[in-house]
Formats: sequence, C-alpha cells, structure tokens
Amino acid sequence: MDWGGPILTSLDVVVREAALFAAAGFLILGAGDLLVDAIWLALHARRGRAPLPGVESLPAPQQPGTLAVFIPAWDEAGVIGAMLRNALQSWGPGDYGIYVGCYPNDPGTIAAVREVDDPRLRVVIGSAPGPTTKADCLNRLWDALLADELASGSRFKGVILHDAEDLVSPDELTVFASATEHWDLVQLPVEPLIHPRSRWIGGHYADEFAQAHGKELPVRLWLGAGLPSAGVGCAFSREMLGSIAATAGGLPFDAASLTEDYELGLKVAQIGGRATFMRITGRDGRLVVTREYFPGTVKSAIRQKARWITGIALAGWDRLGWHGALAERWMRLRDRQSLLAATFLLSAYLSMPLWALVTSTRLALGSTPPSFPPLLNTLAFANLCILAWRLMVRAAFTAQVYGWREGVRAIPRAAVGNFIAVLAAGSALARYWRMRRGHLVWGKTDHVFPAPASAQ
Repeated sequence: MDWGGPILTSLDVVVREAALFAAAGFLILGAGDLLVDAIWLALHARRGRAPLPGVESLPAPQQPGTLAVFIPAWDEAGVIGAMLRNALQSWGPGDYGIYVGCYPNDPGTIAAVREVDDPRLRVVIGSAPGPTTKADCLNRLWDALLADELASGSRFKGVILHDAEDLVSPDELTVFASATEHWDLVQLPVEPLIHPRSRWIGGHYADEFAQAHGKELPVRLWLGAGLPSAGVGCAFSREMLGSIAATAGGLPFDAASLTEDYELGLKVAQIGGRATFMRITGRDGRLVVTREYFPGTVKSAIRQKARWITGIALAGWDRLGWHGALAERWMRLRDRQSLLAATFLLSAYLSMPLWALVTSTRLALGSTPPSFPPLLNTLAFANLCILAWRLMVRAAFTAQVYGWREGVRAIPRAAVGNFIAVLAAGSALARYWRMRRGHLVWGKTDHVFPAPASAQ
C-alpha cells in the first residue's frame, strides 16, 4: 500500500516534471555550448602555436587625426580622478582628447575631474540633472565633439569608450590609431580584476570574461555575426559613428537603451560596417587589455546583471528583433538565453530538495521512493557529461589568464554565478516591467579604482 497518499503522489509528479524540464533545457543549451567549443577548437588548431602579434607589427597610421576618449560619469567622485591621472600617465603625450560627461547635480564628480589639470581633458556638463541613461550622457559628449570639430575645422579620427573605473593599457591608443583606419569597430579584451576580498563574487566575472573574450567573440567573428561592443576598451571610427547618428536623429547612442554598447556593435554590422576583436601584445609583452574591478557583493552583482539581462535579453528582443543570416540569429539567441538558463536552473534547484523531501518522507512511512523514467536518467547522464566538460573548459580559460589557482576556483565559482543569475533574472523581469512604463535611468553600481600595481 502507498502510505504516502495523494499529496506525495502529486509531489512525485511535480518533481519528475520539473526535473525533465530542467534536464531537457540544459541539454539544448549545452549542445549550443558544445558547438561553440568545437568551432573554437577548430580555429585554435588552424592557428597552431603561433605567438600573438605585437603592436610593433601594426601598420603605421596613414591618416592624421585626433582620438577622442568618451567617459560617462555619474556619481564617480571616488574613482574618476585616479582613473584620469592613470590614463594620462599611461598614454603620455599624444594626439588624443578625453571627454568626461558629468551632470549639474553631481558636484563631487565635477570637482574630481577639474582637479586633474591637463589641456587634453574636457569636462562636459549636460543641462539635464542626472542620472539619465549612460547613452544620453554619451550623446552629450558626441555633441561636444561635434562642436570642437566645427571650431577647429578638423575631424576626429575615432572615438574610444571607457568607464570611470577602468585601468587602461599604455599601448591602447597605438592600437586604435592604426586599427580604426581599417575597421569601424575595434574591441580589445576586458580582464576583470579579482579582488582578494571578493574572489567568489567578483571573481566569477573573471571566469565569464575569460571565456567570452577568449572564445565566444573569436567564434562570433569567424561566423560573420555582429560583434557586440563591451562598452570599454573599444573604439569606433568617426565615420561609422557619424553614419549611425545620421540615421538616428543626429545622435549615435540610443538614450532609450540600457545596453547601448551592445546594441551599437550590432548596428555597425547591420549597416555593413567592419568589426574586429584584437588580441595583441604591447611593448611590455603583455596583452593589451582593459582591467577593472567588477561588483564584489551579491547585491551589486545582481543589480548589474539584471541591467544586462533587461537590456539584452528583454529590451534587446523588442528593439533589435531577429535579423540577419542564420549565424547572426543564433548568436542573438545565445545573447538572450540568460532568462531561459535561469529558468532551467531554478527548476533544477527546486526539484532537488523536493525530491529529497519526498524520498525521505516515503522511506519514513515505509512507502516506495519515487522512481524516475528512463528518459530522465539518460538526460541526467548526458547533462552530467556536458557539465564536466563545461567546467573543464571554464577552468582552462580562467587559468590561461589568471593562473592555475584561479582556474581551480573557477569550478566552484560556477555555482556562485548560477545563484546570481537566477536572482538577477527575477530582478530583470521587474525592471523590464518598470521600463515598459517609462522608468528608465542609469542603473550603475559603485566602483573601486584599482592601484596599477594590482594589475601586475
């Protein structure tokens, strides 16, 4: 006799269906990951063990012109001064100008910028109080650039994007001065710094970017899909931004977007522009990258990832739709699958304690524990194999950038990333609901500027 009764029988069904849903979802998403891995392995095998090119191999710039660096800043008094001093010292003399966007109701940030006395630095204070959106702030910088072009009678060569907490590479401008003559968008790798006091929360960004910029973007380019900009460590040719602005009322950055950097990269591809992701070493032999600390607390990480999910997976679907060839559509699907992945994770995490509860209760009552159908057992085994492979790949890419100790930590950090992703998905849905009703502001997080020695 089944002493569990109808309640346990119903729970059996819930556990089984939730587990089947999660297992089938993981298999579908895992198959996509395996295909990306296979393409990357093929590309890596073709390239062989050839060393990365160095900046000395770049062709000398043939076209004169100043590079503009755009830095939007809201409530960044604690980091913007150190960031600007480090950038000016790292880059040294050169044909560039730094535009910092501020708000009239943020006197702390304005004062911090003005304390940095350098003729290449320009503070641009918008008329509207902040925060608006990051894209709106960037548009104010674009207006200032156009005004400077009109006053000087010369055009800028390219526009570089950075954030107020970025630790820049000394050879970055050398790369962009040459590369923007051949490409409309140039993206350099981003390497999150791992703070000793946030190895598990802030550190999981290092694992994700190591894969995204070590594998995903090269595969994306090889497939011919649009290259999303990271919003930092990237440069757009002046002509491309002008072309985008001409089709959007004179402003290249969409002020109604939460992820203007991501969208701008795809717009470059949509209008026929050329983009590249450059892994190149500097004169010091190190990779030319942008380094920064990412959110180091659960709350701040959820907030940032909720903005990404809202802008890319939800609003991005509305705003960008599904365009392009098969490869482009596949990449957009991968960009937007975060909500699906969070749903599968939540279903799996709920089914496990429910299964334990039902099993222990049935055993205590002398009843038969619930059994799973053969299909679920097969899916579970397949997903276990995929998970083992994915964790190995994750550890390998992290170890390549940060060393073997962080590679080992990357394995348990995957659980931290999953936990944050599930919570961020729920927050993103709420944020999207508010966004649809006109509530759109800059959802920034607090920043810490690293000491340059911490990036060594």
